[in-house]
Amino acid sequence: MTVPLAASIIELVLGMSLGPFSESALRNRCSLEGITWEPQDEGGVKVGIRNFEATALRLASGSLVFEIGRMAVHGLVGQVRSESGALQLSSVEAIEAELSGVKLHGPLVMPVQVQKVRDALPAAGSVAPSADPVGRHAAPDVPSLGPLAQADGTIRGQIMDAHLLFDADVTVPIRQGQIDFNDATVEHVGPDSRMGVSRMGIYVDAPNGRSYVYQFPSTPLAGVEFERRGALLGAWIFERGKLRLQAFAEAMLRQSGSASQGLTEQARLLLGRTALSGDVQLGDAPFAVPGLQAHMEGRSDGRNALVLRSEALGQGLTVEMPSISARDAVATWASVQLACNTIMARLKLQVTVDGSHMRFVLDIENCKVAVPRLQRCEPA
Repeated sequence: MTVPLAASIIELVLGMSLGPFSESALRNRCSLEGITWEPQDEGGVKVGIRNFEATALRLASGSLVFEIGRMAVHGLVGQVRSESGALQLSSVEAIEAELSGVKLHGPLVMPVQVQKVRDALPAAGSVAPSADPVGRHAAPDVPSLGPLAQADGTIRGQIMDAHLLFDADVTVPIRQGQIDFNDATVEHVGPDSRMGVSRMGIYVDAPNGRSYVYQFPSTPLAGVEFERRGALLGAWIFERGKLRLQAFAEAMLRQSGSASQGLTEQARLLLGRTALSGDVQLGDAPFAVPGLQAHMEGRSDGRNALVLRSEALGQGLTVEMPSISARDAVATWASVQLACNTIMARLKLQVTVDGSHMRFVLDIENCKVAVPRLQRCEPA
């Protein structure tokens, strides 16, 4: 069996509208095999589909566009119920699903519901230390970035611009989820500069004086160990300070304002002319952000490693995860909650900047999902 039944199932499940079907364009092609239909109590129906396959799908929801090159779902069972005379798909579960050629793209705008959640959170300076450091019981709408606690890698920046006093190569190592500014280097012609963190923010001590790259909106800030000086007034700095990435990033997400507000004007100019590269291996731990939570795993096999690159941060950034692996994933989209036992995939996120507008493209390949489940959420 092909469209329109299969296509209507996709629209019902994802809450998005398929583009117009065209045989010549070979778009939005779907097929079903092994369909069963079993009436249930109170007018419900249990629907079984042995194999469900769709190719060249293009769906839209507002300004977002969702494309799927191929999707194959095996052992699908769904519950359909009648509401106000219309059939509604209330839940779906399958044995496994495979996806390839998946692309989600559109303007990068924070959803209203995410903004409300962030604004409702307390400021970073007033957050009490968590009694659950790994975030096992964190609510989905409370940021919990456990994989950063074991992160290892190196971030490299190259500032090349004739308008600056000097070109510079910046290297920031990350070890066991921590940035130690004593190990960070800023190399350029003449005496090298040093990076550090004070109560005012993250700074660079250059031959011509100190300048701040990022100024903190409030102090004390979680996850920050500030610089320390000798006992005498004006004594040299013997400790440049440290950042514990998980606590610091979670605190920044809880700030009521945008994180970009702390960037100084000089830093904005520098970032616009800075090439970036980096490799960061994340740890095995739970994470949760508004609308999404999962438990990352596979560090010993090299999974969940981030590859960062940008020719100029002022123009955009590319983040790749050659092999993402997670379990117990739950995502909420509109009135739908998606969950699965395990998921493995290859991800690539591209963010481009054009003036005040930002756009993103998320590519997903080689995606395998074990026991995917969908549940309709009751309206609040």
